[in-house]
Amino acid sequence: FILPDIGAIALTENEGNARLSCAWPKTHIVVVGIEKVIPSVHDLALFWPLLSTFGTGQKVTVYNTIIAGPRQANETDGPEEMIVILLDNGRTNLLTNTTAREAMYCIRCGACLNACPVYKNIGGHAYETTYSGPIGKVITPYLSGMEEYKHLSFASSLCGNCTEVCPVKINLHELLLDNRHESVIAWKAWKTASLNRSMMNAGTAKMKNWVINKVFKGWTLHRADLDFSKKTFNEQWKDRH
Repeated sequence: FILPDIGAIALTENEGNARLSCAWPKTHIVVVGIEKVIPSVHDLALFWPLLSTFGTGQKVTVYNTIIAGPRQANETDGPEEMIVILLDNGRTNLLTNTTAREAMYCIRCGACLNACPVYKNIGGHAYETTYSGPIGKVITPYLSGMEEYKHLSFASSLCGNCTEVCPVKINLHELLLDNRHESVIAWKAWKTASLNRSMMNAGTAKMKNWVINKVFKGWTLHRADLDFSKKTFNEQWKDRH
């Protein structure tokens, strides 16, 4: 967390590796998302126990550290210089969305991952993103682009387990539905073509196969090649009726 009232950062961990990595190098570089800012150092009394309880089932983690700058003259260890980099990386896209911005409340406890039936079956690497699980499916399209990651929102049973266990009450399954809506809007051109049968019926089956499987290669990255019927839907309908 970032503590603006005292100009410090707050670390919470169980192994002590983060504290060691801060003390050993001469220059300490902190890269932190803008959503990690909390009002005051006094709020740690809420956030630290909240994070550990929902993340690991502990009352509080083993190592909790507040770092307010480089090593002082009377100190024996610590860096000579401390640099804090505030990371946006698409986070303002979330903030400008009045519906999805509540996803920025996330404290990264991981409770929603443990509760998600999809995550339990496929694990984290299958998402191919920095943030996995329900919260990852909500925020990744905003951080890295809706066009490339809109499919993540469909990898959900919408059971609501993630929303139920979230300590900061993010309405995750509803946000996933909103993302699906956004992804449908992104496919507006495809929708227009689908509603116009003359456009859908244009060209031969061989031509359509080539366009979809060779030109729009993104479709076949995770799916088998499409094989269009030689007769259009309208032609088959007329033959049968």
